[in-house]
Amino acid sequence: MSQSAAPAPLPEALAAIVEDFNALGEPDRLQLLLEFSEGLPELPERYSEHPELLEPVPECQSPIFLVTELEGDGGGNGTDAVVRLYFSAPAEAPTTRGFAGILHEGLDGLTAAEVLAVPDDVSDRLGLSRAITPLRLRGMGGMLARIKRQVREKSGA
Repeated sequence: MSQSAAPAPLPEALAAIVEDFNALGEPDRLQLLLEFSEGLPELPERYSEHPELLEPVPECQSPIFLVTELEGDGGGNGTDAVVRLYFSAPAEAPTTRGFAGILHEGLDGLTAAEVLAVPDDVSDRLGLSRAITPLRLRGMGGMLARIKRQVREKSGA
């Protein structure tokens, strides 16, 4: 008999978010998701005035757009650059906006290498699968996949 491997580790901030969700019952998890939607920072002017610079995430049921920036090069290696995340998500889409808020809080400020190492199953670890449809959870996976692709392209990883 084979034992299943332990899940891949998450960066500290993202692990704390997952832990917070799993410490709550299902109704309270939805409330926490709403709090993340309310905490999503507004776009800086350079993007709010140029929405064409953001990439759409068609996996999401609501219109959401994102862009990554890399700051510094950490001594010449692009994977040591610091990742900055920016999202545009409508207030009337709290689930999608909440997922963006989780990814922003959990990933913004990490190095490119740390972001690229984040396991793709983050949305599954939040314990929302009974409260939120699989289609909506896939939207969060779509956001993460696009973030990682942009970071790979911009860091040369």
